[in-house]
Amino acid sequence: MKKLISFSLVFAIASAFSGCISVKTQHEVKPISITVDVNVKIDRALDDFFGDLDAQSAQLNAE
Repeated sequence: MKKLISFSLVFAIASAFSGCISVKTQHEVKPISITVDVNVKIDRALDDFFGDLDAQSAQLNAE
């Protein structure tokens, strides 16, 4: 009976002190823009290339 009471007391004290522990973490969020920049550059280059072809095609169709 004494063992049960002492175990319960130790468990209660350990539970009470475990709630007082705090852990601080630091998170660092870095933006990723490499893929977006590459896609925009490629998209612009394709628009310029096909825009020139579309302009030439419009001129040929108009004649």
